[in-house]
Amino acid sequence: MRLVFDTNVVVSALLWRGTPYRLLEAARQEPGIKLYSSPALLDELADVLARPFAGQRLALIGKTAHDVLADYSDVIELVEPDEVPRVVPTDPDDDQVIAAALAAGADCIVSGDGDLLEMAVFQDIPIIPAGEMLRRIEH
Repeated sequence: MRLVFDTNVVVSALLWRGTPYRLLEAARQEPGIKLYSSPALLDELADVLARPFAGQRLALIGKTAHDVLADYSDVIELVEPDEVPRVVPTDPDDDQVIAAALAAGADCIVSGDGDLLEMAVFQDIPIIPAGEMLRRIEH
């Protein structure tokens, strides 16, 4: 199964120990699951990890932004989208998630973003929350 995680899911997975974290750990353990990202999504992740709230959380867990970026980079396969379709009218950054999923031939996009979740599917790629994806993996 090929998955693309939206940046909000990745941030939650890297900084807290809730459902997104459990999903990331399950994906690491399951040989049939591959995680994909793109340079644009990694840039967005780096930007978010540089924000004050993330810095405070990183200090609490004893890690640096570089540490968690390197850890995440070890888990993913990088894809380079040929184009970024303009499909999410309210947030062009979300188009990068769609582009990465198309480039990866993803089976699913995992997101906590309301605009993406409202779409529910794009070109036969389901867009679901982390909890739903975790349930699918565990069953």
